[in-house]
Amino acid sequence: MELLKPTRRQLLGIGLTAGVALMTSTAWAAYPEKPVKWIVGYPPGGATDAIARLLSQPMTKTLAQPLVIDNRPGAGSSVGAVALATSHPDGYTIMSADIGTLVINPVVYKSLQYDPDKDFRPVGLYAGINLLLAVPADSPLKTFKEFLESAKSPEEPVAYASPGIGSPLHLAMERLAKEGKINLSHVAYKGMAPALNDVLAGSVGSIIIDYTTAGEMLRANKLRALAVFSGARLPAIPDVPTVAEQGFPGFVAGSWHGLIVPKATPDDVVERLSAALADALKDQTVRDRYAKLGLDMPPSDQDTFVKRWQSDKDTLQPLIRSLNIKLDG
Repeated sequence: MELLKPTRRQLLGIGLTAGVALMTSTAWAAYPEKPVKWIVGYPPGGATDAIARLLSQPMTKTLAQPLVIDNRPGAGSSVGAVALATSHPDGYTIMSADIGTLVINPVVYKSLQYDPDKDFRPVGLYAGINLLLAVPADSPLKTFKEFLESAKSPEEPVAYASPGIGSPLHLAMERLAKEGKINLSHVAYKGMAPALNDVLAGSVGSIIIDYTTAGEMLRANKLRALAVFSGARLPAIPDVPTVAEQGFPGFVAGSWHGLIVPKATPDDVVERLSAALADALKDQTVRDRYAKLGLDMPPSDQDTFVKRWQSDKDTLQPLIRSLNIKLDG
């Protein structure tokens, strides 16, 4: 049987296809060939900014290119998220995302110019934020049980401060109120600093706060922690029980930070970034800093990120809708 010989045009087509594939593979294999812009959707000096800058240093060494922090604050990180969604999907623009960016904003903002599911893909988680309920050191409430008892009166709700309506901290307390059938009064602030100042001044009797912010006040005996919202006790304050240990089995609430890129970013570029992130989390300077700040170091693989993202959507988005929380932005 005679074999059919390819025509000159077919040979040319095969050659072009192979050449394009080789060039594409070579181009991505060389990634990155220039500095990478890291968008942070919050102002300089905050926790999100500080953690990104901390991780960018070992990642710069791994990738052999600078990672340049680009702060784009506004509308709960939405300004930065829009900038990422409209950037070229080549791996040269990445972003810090949190539970607000991917889970809360799509429900609370009336007009959002990005869709997390359609516009982004995860690279990996890199920090877990631990929350706790605290009162001033001179508060008559000594335990979480006493706090719950005091909040059972329908006539006198217990006031608590948070850094803002619709924040992960606010939603954690709303879940607690709902599951515990307790009467709480939310006092919302524009940020954690003014909330903490008012609690320390005695204007508000309790606060939902992250350990990273509260740690110094706890060590100085200015705040007393009543319960932590994590799945296990925090090594820094091992005597403080979890909410789950105190009558709410399975109750866990917190926040997280992760790295995201535009949806169409090639797989091998995402894998390169994911590997660099994983290496950064092994860096001893990073690990020491995390321990001091009371940050969790979650598995940084993409599957863990996707599962956490979906789990929080399933838990928090129905809660937000039931509370009818809407923000302008």
